[in-house]
Amino acid sequence: MPRPLLILAAVLLSCSAFAEDADIAALFAQTDRDGTLVLSALRTGETFVHDEARARRRFSPASTFKIFNTLIALEAKAIGGADDRFAWDGQQYAFPDWNRDQTLDSAFRVSCVWCYQVLARRVGAAAYREAIERAGYGVLPEPFPLTEFWLDGSLRISAREQVDFIKQVVRRTLPFGAHVYDTLRDIMVVEQTPDWTLRAKTGWSTRLSPSIGWYVGDLETRDETWVFALNLDLRDAEDLPLRAALTRAVLQAKGVID
Repeated sequence: MPRPLLILAAVLLSCSAFAEDADIAALFAQTDRDGTLVLSALRTGETFVHDEARARRRFSPASTFKIFNTLIALEAKAIGGADDRFAWDGQQYAFPDWNRDQTLDSAFRVSCVWCYQVLARRVGAAAYREAIERAGYGVLPEPFPLTEFWLDGSLRISAREQVDFIKQVVRRTLPFGAHVYDTLRDIMVVEQTPDWTLRAKTGWSTRLSPSIGWYVGDLETRDETWVFALNLDLRDAEDLPLRAALTRAVLQAKGVID
């Protein structure tokens, strides 16, 4: 191919890779919030993106790190399974759901920070460092606070990297045992119908202004698995439902679900 045509082809390919998805952009415009969403098919690789520049920008993962944290803790035998319990010490937290004994399953679902801090102390820094590097899960500078690094901005990850990570989880390509994957996949289930299963985790990084909301996971249909990662600026707690609602609207707009 002549050099001018090669250059043109490269430009067109680049433009295609960074093309804004109009359907998703329209939905974000309705919310009047800045954010990004990456939606990618596991089998075909078809990918839709809103705001490519932000999709590559790293933020604290907040509670979406509980996906990876659960895998690491189970593999390290810091906890045995979904029904294993955490004993509440009586400290009062701002979130009432945290003020009781928890299982791993309930701790994941209510985003119980103190439960995962218990696990962090059992796992140790070395195991986290190795797992995060192996998975390419964002960046984690040294040194890092063992019980805060996924909350305080030490660990940072982009929406693109979140999607890459979830694909590894769905494909089970990271070095974790079958029981570890099975347990995580069970407690990640948000909704099931005869046609699809939604697995996801919310996150809310409150140490930034504006705060950042996350929704990360996958939707498994009969013939495809769609992996997604959304983050957006939140004004206050009243914005929290936007995370799941906007993702669901995107899945409907792209014809993944009805």
